Order: sequence, then structure tokens, then C-alpha cells
Amino acid sequence: MADNTITWKEFEKLEIRVGTIQRAEDFPEARKPAYKIWVDLGPDIGVKKSSAQITGNYSKADLIGQQVLCVVNFPEKQIGPFISQVLITGFTDEKGAVVLAVPKSNVPNGSRLH
Repeated sequence: MADNTITWKEFEKLEIRVGTIQRAEDFPEARKPAYKIWVDLGPDIGVKKSSAQITGNYSKADLIGQQVLCVVNFPEKQIGPFISQVLITGFTDEKGAVVLAVPKSNVPNGSRLH
């Protein structure tokens, strides 16, 4: 494995915050199966959009009300006709599908990962 060591100062630049999924829609224009997701990241950040390739393990109904960890300080990314504003984080399972990274207990939207 390559040396991926970073400094504490570099880690502090990464802003990972918790938010609650408010809305999920199909994203038929995406190259790979994905949803359009709207995440409430609290009063300081507000609701942000994300394109998420999470259709393998989640239905749209499963996602509503789910808290997720999001990287909020990447630049926006144009994905087809949609602007993705945050990256919803997760892990790839043995089938190659994404499993969301979530807090074990509910925490206030906008809380930062330390």
C-alpha cells in the first residue's frame, strides 16, 4: 500500500458533517444507477443536493429520514443535468454496492465529524 499519510492540519480541512435525507428521486440521466438526494445539513449549511450511486442497497423510501455523513467542502460537480453539492459517504460491500456511512445514534444535523 502506498504511503497515504496526511497531517492533522490536512485532515482538519476535510469537512464531514451529518445530515438527514429529506428527498430522493430517480436519476435516469446518470450513467450509472443513482438517485438525486436532498440532505438537510442543519441551519448553518442548509439543504444540499447530491447524486448518489446507492441504488443497490436502498430504495428511495428507505432513505427518507436516514442520517448520513457528507463531505461538504468539495467543489460542486455537474453530473448530467444535475449539480451535486455534497458527497454522501459509504463503503462498498462484497456485491459492489454502497453501504452508507451513518452515525450509530441520531445527532443534530450539521454536526461535524471529529
